[in-house]
Amino acid sequence: MNAIQENNTAKGTAGKNNNRSLTRRVADKFMTGAGIFTFLRSSVASQIASWIDMGVCFIFYAWVFMPLGKDPLRSFLATAIGLVVGGVVNCCINYKFTFRAEHCSVKAVAVKYFLIWGGSFLLNLVGTTALDHLLQHAGWLEHIGFKADGIFVFARLAVSLIVSLAWNFLLQKNFVYVYTRFDPFAIKFIDFITPHRKKLKKSNTRQSKADKTH
Repeated sequence: MNAIQENNTAKGTAGKNNNRSLTRRVADKFMTGAGIFTFLRSSVASQIASWIDMGVCFIFYAWVFMPLGKDPLRSFLATAIGLVVGGVVNCCINYKFTFRAEHCSVKAVAVKYFLIWGGSFLLNLVGTTALDHLLQHAGWLEHIGFKADGIFVFARLAVSLIVSLAWNFLLQKNFVYVYTRFDPFAIKFIDFITPHRKKLKKSNTRQSKADKTH
């Protein structure tokens, strides 16, 4: 009986170790794998940023800008604020987690992301405002029980999903988080608009020369 119990215990331990090993391999693939795993990581990052975007957006729509009523400016402003917050979160997560772009210049990534995010911003902003405005004036939706807040959430989610797949992922994968010929120009642009760093470098250079003469 003891031998049988020991054998069963050994099998159980081996089974647990195999399960752990499989789980670890799947986790490693998800964290570092290419192809479909990159898409899955991008989807997770996009969902996190999107929910933060949606939360901020809905808070401003439902409470902060509530006095605007059905004015299109209400959805416009709420969407804009949510997009800015979500964009910053998405960029940071993608840089560290999705594409692991530590080998790329932060300056170049920032400029390229801003360009793609700008296009996404306009697509989401115009798309959400237009679809929300269209649906808000569809009387049959109110007759079947849809309220203004619910219509806005649907419009925001629908437009966000389309833009996320057809625009953000493809351009981020093939342009933003990889080295391109555009990177040197992006870096020069950042250096040009941050002259205080140049002054700091010059002052440090002068100080080092002064130290050497003494």
